Amino acid sequence: MKFTELGLVPEILRSIADQGYETPTPIQAQAIPVVLAGRDLMACAQTGTGKTAGFTLPILNRLAASRVTGPRKIRVLILTPTRELAAQVEDSVRTYGAHLPFKSLVIFGGVGINPQISALRNGVDILVATPGRLLDHAQQRNVDLSGVEVLVLDEADRMLDMGFIHDIRRIIKLVPKKRQNLLFSATFSDEIRTLAGSFLIDPEYVESERRNTAPELVKQFVYRVDRERKRDLLVELIRDKGWYQVLVFTRTKWGANGLADKLLKAGIEADAIHGNKSQNARTRALANFKNGKLHVLVATDIAARGIDINELPHVVNYELPNVAEDYVHRIGRTGRAGTEGAAVSLVCVDELKLLHDIERLLKKQIEVVPYPDYAPDPSIRAEPILMRSAGARGGQRSPGARTGGGARPGAVNATRSGSGKPPAGGGAHRSGSRHR
Repeated sequence: MKFTELGLVPEILRSIADQGYETPTPIQAQAIPVVLAGRDLMACAQTGTGKTAGFTLPILNRLAASRVTGPRKIRVLILTPTRELAAQVEDSVRTYGAHLPFKSLVIFGGVGINPQISALRNGVDILVATPGRLLDHAQQRNVDLSGVEVLVLDEADRMLDMGFIHDIRRIIKLVPKKRQNLLFSATFSDEIRTLAGSFLIDPEYVESERRNTAPELVKQFVYRVDRERKRDLLVELIRDKGWYQVLVFTRTKWGANGLADKLLKAGIEADAIHGNKSQNARTRALANFKNGKLHVLVATDIAARGIDINELPHVVNYELPNVAEDYVHRIGRTGRAGTEGAAVSLVCVDELKLLHDIERLLKKQIEVVPYPDYAPDPSIRAEPILMRSAGARGGQRSPGARTGGGARPGAVNATRSGSGKPPAGGGAHRSGSRHR
């Protein structure tokens, strides 16, 4: 199937061609016809499958097919869990709406609210927002949601993990009852199904791939190493193997900061992103990582949601996640859109049970690769991650604890879809050769 067979308007097909795409990904091929038909949609899509274009393309098509006159009102509301994902989704809207006259806006917390108020007053067709900042605007009566025709919940599973369920329900009460609803989630837990049942009407269900599967193009390896030697091993791996773009995951914010500092002292350009960083600092670090100024970006799980980098070669689990499904999300940052990637996990004796849980989820063993001079000391005993970390940090929340969402996630970026060529996105299969 080609994009030209999906019934999209010429302006959107032109934007797709501008990006070099010809063939939709499986989730796009399934979701786009459902959205075009006006049906509610419940879509299960892992990261890296092109789900964002799976809803932005048909939504833009809907707006193009039924243009309205008079003052601009928000016709589409897209909710995302994090600032980074919100910015990524709005980039996709601008990319594929480049030849259409619609205006989009992204709002999230951590930045000044006044520019957002001005942009909202100037009129917006498509609003991408994090729940907390959107409710701030609603309480101040800065935003009118009475004209919303399409409501999208993107990465709904992560929104529930971050405690946004009550905010979501409050927002649903602010939009018209008659509307189209789209829900995208990497997993369909009982909580997600309950949420879907509360506002989706006779939805179509689509699934891009089997639940909790690792991307096929990701090569996975484990290096067994003592907990105190992980930093040294990571430095050596980056240097010896010539890794030039590495996304590294830690469990906690202070762990991310400490590791980034260690890498900098070793002469490796690195930075950290997490919930305590200002939005400007997070945006700057991500931009520097994408353009090659940073070799290593150290991130917590929540901060990394929405990081979308074409052909990212390496993901490192500096610390294994407590929840096995999060491992799948992490390594899904590489091996995307038909390109190969590698996921490396540095595993100490404390994390062997976590590794076993991951392998049980994947239904396979991950290859353990010995590294010279870094074989683990068999005399070192496993320690509970919670107890050891809490004691080491004087009673602070331990690296083993799930940190939740931190402060409420929303910057302002209002653009007309036709104003300039925005960054590529969407995750569709590129035609022709690989591009860097």
